[in-house]
Amino acid sequence: MWFLFAILTWLAWGAANLFYKKGSDSNDKNSHTKITIMVGLVMGIHATIYMFVKGLEFHPQDMLTYLPVSALYIISMIFGYIGLRYLELSIAAPVQNASGAVTTLLLYMFFPQEVTWVHFGGIIAIIVGVFWIAVIEKQQDDALLRAQNVKIDRKYQFGFIALLFPILYALIDGVGTFADGIYLDEMKIMGEDAALLAYEYTFFIVAVVCYIYLRFYKKVKFNVFKERDRTYAAVLETIGQFFYVYAISSYAFISAPIISSYCIFSIILSRIFLKEKLSKKQYLVIAIIMIGIVILGLADEL
Repeated sequence: MWFLFAILTWLAWGAANLFYKKGSDSNDKNSHTKITIMVGLVMGIHATIYMFVKGLEFHPQDMLTYLPVSALYIISMIFGYIGLRYLELSIAAPVQNASGAVTTLLLYMFFPQEVTWVHFGGIIAIIVGVFWIAVIEKQQDDALLRAQNVKIDRKYQFGFIALLFPILYALIDGVGTFADGIYLDEMKIMGEDAALLAYEYTFFIVAVVCYIYLRFYKKVKFNVFKERDRTYAAVLETIGQFFYVYAISSYAFISAPIISSYCIFSIILSRIFLKEKLSKKQYLVIAIIMIGIVILGLADEL
């Protein structure tokens, strides 16, 4: 079932990216804070409904136990958001997407896996594909900017501070997923349900703090009932998180690189719904990544 859960996470987070893109407003400096609020709100609602439907007991102590993992994820998101203020997304993407490679490397180093060349072939195909697709998008963005006679100061593209944030994102997010692998798969410190509730309620608390900061300190009006695209993104993010926990708890070493390539599904959806044109190179890379995913899904049967 781990492969099914990984694919469902891949689909949900890939679709969420589409609505993140639609819900992001470059003219609104509080855009990402609003997204955080919506994600935390939906996660809090989901955790409560899930707990009562399954008849689970929530122990606040679980939030403290799981806090190292939750904190790593939340901190990485903050660094990712800050980095986008200084760095083009097409440059930040290949660095940030390295988190899947970081996780796989750490799990292999500290918890040697029984894997074959087939597994490594699939992992390499996915990781190379993710980097390659980001390079292609960067080239397309540069061509568009040149056509519009837009010149961007290189210090904002490649300066130390600019590059520091996506690097921190990749490292911290990769370590976060590695920690998840320890908690849920390798050492079984927590069960899936307890980890899911702990993370979602932690995110809910972060959302409440963000709302208080935005509404009462920044004096920014914010109506959660008018946030359609951000709500869709939050719902899909939460669905993905649900399946992610079960994928990582079952087979963290292989699930991590598959899930890290969810940007490919976002590109496919953008082609369908946003009418964005794809080049032959993009179709080729998508095919390579899909082949890598199929190889990992069938590796244990080969």
